[in-house]
Amino acid sequence: MNGINLPSYPIEDLGTEAAQRLIREQQTLLQQTGVCIMPGFVHEDAVHTLVKESDALREKAHLSDVDGTPYLELPADHWPADHPRKALTHTRLRAVAYDQFPPDAMLRCLYEDDTLMAFISAVLGRAPLFRYADPLGALNLAVMEEGDELGWHFDMTDFVVSLAIQSSRAGGDFVSAQRVRSADDEHYDDVRAVLDGGGNVTTVPMTPGTLMLFEGRYSMHRVTPIVGDIPRYVGLLAYDTKPGTNSSELLKLVRYGRAA
Repeated sequence: MNGINLPSYPIEDLGTEAAQRLIREQQTLLQQTGVCIMPGFVHEDAVHTLVKESDALREKAHLSDVDGTPYLELPADHWPADHPRKALTHTRLRAVAYDQFPPDAMLRCLYEDDTLMAFISAVLGRAPLFRYADPLGALNLAVMEEGDELGWHFDMTDFVVSLAIQSSRAGGDFVSAQRVRSADDEHYDDVRAVLDGGGNVTTVPMTPGTLMLFEGRYSMHRVTPIVGDIPRYVGLLAYDTKPGTNSSELLKLVRYGRAA
């Protein structure tokens, strides 16, 4: 269990009372808000190691600078000009692909750890889980430097697993309009209010070492612009409930600058 703070997060044996209590606590948070955060999930020494590894990988990150809708789709002509489906938000960030991580990199070892995957599966209530088959997108290091940002959007997947590694000097806040829509109602007026700077939004604390499970299909979210000379590092660990999941060629070209 390389780097995991086991005294606080006893996940090495999920059958123990302590592990079951932890799972229930995190499940409750996820059910209530669509997000659960576990500060200090990796211990301080491990965070230092992850930062050093991220610093070394940073120069390999591919920059993508795009405008898109919150729905990650092309805006159809039949929507009115002021409709949320036609709103454009700006995203500028860098990504290190899975195949660029050394085999012994701590973040890669955490991602490939079966015990961690079993714990995540238990909290999500989705089993079994499988790691992505995508040789580029299965594991990413998101690198955000001064001026970078992640625009308002909904995820195309049911859940995202991330590990905060380093915070920027300022900015870089993870902001969410939790459960702003549902499977039955898009709540376009509420989405429009958030896009206009209002609505019910929450800043989710992402201190280094925090593991976050986030259900972003129905919670619109963004990362505010980075300020300062310290890059923001977040590991993105990709799992699915079915084997063989891969990313589209277009997504790979945009995110990594290559398809293989």
